[in-house]
Amino acid sequence: MLLASAGFVFAKKDEGPKPVPWSFAPLKRVALPKVKDAAWPKTRIDYFILAKMEAAGLKPVPQAEARVLSRRLAFDLTGLPPAESPPMAWNRMVDETLRSPHYGERWARHWLDLARYTDITPDWLDSTKFSYLYRDWVVQALNEDMPYDRFVVRQLATDFLPECGPKDRVALGFIGLSPTYFKELQLPPEIIKTTVADEWEEHVDAIGRTFLGLTLACARCHDHKSDPITAQDYYALAGVFASVKLSELPTMSDEFWKPVEKARAAVASLEKQIKELAKKKPKDLKEQTAAMQAKIEALKSRTPHYNMLMANGVEEAALFVVNKEKEHGTKLDFKMGMARDLELMKRGNPNDLGETVPRRFLSVFPSKTGLPRKFNTGSGRLELAQAIVEDAAPLTARVIVNRVWKHHFGRGLVDTPSEFGNLGEAPTHPELLDDLAGRFMEHGWSLKWLHREILNSATWQQSSVAAESEKRDPENKLYGRMLRRRLDWEAWRDAILSATGQIDLKMGGQASAISDAKNLRRSLYGASDRQDMDPMLRIHDVPDPGAHNPWRTETITPLQGLFALNSPFMQQQADVLGRWAMSHRIEEMYARLFGRQPSAHEAGMAKAFVLGREQDASAWSQYAQALLAGNEMLFVD
Repeated sequence: MLLASAGFVFAKKDEGPKPVPWSFAPLKRVALPKVKDAAWPKTRIDYFILAKMEAAGLKPVPQAEARVLSRRLAFDLTGLPPAESPPMAWNRMVDETLRSPHYGERWARHWLDLARYTDITPDWLDSTKFSYLYRDWVVQALNEDMPYDRFVVRQLATDFLPECGPKDRVALGFIGLSPTYFKELQLPPEIIKTTVADEWEEHVDAIGRTFLGLTLACARCHDHKSDPITAQDYYALAGVFASVKLSELPTMSDEFWKPVEKARAAVASLEKQIKELAKKKPKDLKEQTAAMQAKIEALKSRTPHYNMLMANGVEEAALFVVNKEKEHGTKLDFKMGMARDLELMKRGNPNDLGETVPRRFLSVFPSKTGLPRKFNTGSGRLELAQAIVEDAAPLTARVIVNRVWKHHFGRGLVDTPSEFGNLGEAPTHPELLDDLAGRFMEHGWSLKWLHREILNSATWQQSSVAAESEKRDPENKLYGRMLRRRLDWEAWRDAILSATGQIDLKMGGQASAISDAKNLRRSLYGASDRQDMDPMLRIHDVPDPGAHNPWRTETITPLQGLFALNSPFMQQQADVLGRWAMSHRIEEMYARLFGRQPSAHEAGMAKAFVLGREQDASAWSQYAQALLAGNEMLFVD
């Protein structure tokens, strides 16, 4: 029973231990199930899928045609339409596509949705102008097929790894770019403590849902209501984030950084003096300002590496929220180089404290000692990362394998990708999930191996046209067909730019406004803003960059239709494509957009539309826009 008091939600004393979720169990390897149609399976995946289909009286549908598979493969792995290439064996085509640098861009977008990535934060926060370095690191890590267990550790504790240097600090953006809440420090500490505790909760929640598929934040106010996660577990993890400070870190060694740090401090002091002078308005304001500006320029020009790239990361520092000395208000007191254990906050209230909880991992995942791993190295970020990929390895592997599966099939083996606890959905094929997760770990936690295993399966290569399967299994829980899937916003925009020949495939670097008519780069490089999301992104279901987003919501709204008809972006691309179409055949236009020839009916409609207006650019633009806004551009197959 839930009760409310002082703005906090809490519960009566728990009545007993919570059942351990299926996902916490060790991985089980079982023999491949027997199937009647032994000729159909291509990989181990297919045996598990076919066995359930046959038990339900279903048969798999035929393989999709080559054009459809090529388009499906390209969009799944790169988020771009397929490029023209000579015919090749399917396995080789998969390998070639995985080698594309655009693979990393596509799958980085999926990861950045989980990581709450943003390019722009509210103006009262420290700058995030270098946030793109984290995004580019994710792209590079995926292209290089960094083992997933190392990918996890690098994002939580790169600065503790002896083989990593200052330039590697950009990987810390997962924590360093975490949402930060406004704190009016004129208010008393009792209020600010709640805001700070909310930030710690956000960090614990992001770690739990992203890597473990668990809603750990539920245990802030009381023991988790459905999973064996206690309030002590929550505060043991929250202590890690009470022991770090979000900071911009230099990407070069101290030898180069110390002079830059000193020069930047001097520049900041001079800029502050200029602002104070502007308020006082002395008679020689112009002369004094010019003199200080000259000093600023001199400092910048004579300091090597003054414009050094900075990583959005974290420093080891224990945070205490205390009264300001000798004045009203609050001080955020960071004890640099220190760590702290948090007291249990009764009912989640930071002003009503209980026992101190030492930093450690979740008690339900004991280490080799039989006890939860203790966090003794600094804040504990390194031990936390190690525990996620070692003590909780079966769960961690299941979660990422399921995420990849869901992106390939449109639904997951567990269709609640960030909820693997008792409140989440049970797996439709638990033996298959365990088989894939176990072999994923055996193959060095290689995501590219996992992609190959899925893409080479007969299950993934099925057609999406299957009337009987749709009738008997409308949710496709048996995977008796491929779902007809809609492109997300980024892939749709990139496909349009590719079709018109306008796309700029330059990789990496700073983001720019997605609505800027001059921005022809891939949508991954459109700036995300936590405070003021671009309307173009908002109406196309791009999620809030301030929250963990395990899956894109799909809506069909009038605003989306109006965008396709009236937006400057669509009109600009239609004009470009229309001018090209004037000097080409209808068949070439269909081949460029859809990779196929038009039907006789489609060709006839096109010719009738432009009849008598063959040299009228506006007529061809209108026709081009109709094709660009059509469903065939919006759906994978």
